[in-house]
Amino acid sequence: MEYFEKTIKTEDIYKGNIIKVQNLTVTLSNGKEATRDIVLHPGASVVVPINENGELYMVKQFRKPLDLTTLELPAGKLDSVGEDPKVCAERELMEETGLRAEKVEHLISIHTTPGFCNEVIHMYTATGLTQGEACTDEDEFLDVEKIHVSELVNMILEHRITDAKTIIGVLLAERKLREEKRL
Repeated sequence: MEYFEKTIKTEDIYKGNIIKVQNLTVTLSNGKEATRDIVLHPGASVVVPINENGELYMVKQFRKPLDLTTLELPAGKLDSVGEDPKVCAERELMEETGLRAEKVEHLISIHTTPGFCNEVIHMYTATGLTQGEACTDEDEFLDVEKIHVSELVNMILEHRITDAKTIIGVLLAERKLREEKRL
């Protein structure tokens, strides 16, 4: 059986600063109709800044949807349609941590929640780091912490880090460092 849903009607529900919500009517593979609520997101980049000691630079910030302070990798949404995700990663690294990297390499791209959202997060490693001055957005309040990757893995296993992009980035960084024998 071919799995495909043909969109036959689109209704715009909401357009905000970051997301757009649509209700779609689709024809299913079996010919029946169904509706789908879809969140459209411009995409984002996340950067895994790794220093020579196996430490990652993390940002601690309050996240209103969770009403919690979280520990995450630096990240941010693409500013425009067609923006190069690597440029976004480099910008977010500088804005949130003040760091510049000699080398920024694509690690992986992930679909965050494909059941209802089209968001793609592009993940990059950043190495050869030099410290500059952070310049966060006007409505962004955060602290930067350097934490060894092994401690971050423990924090994940202890459920103290629950952000999916951060979990993926930390575990891939741990693997990369292990393969490079830096752990």
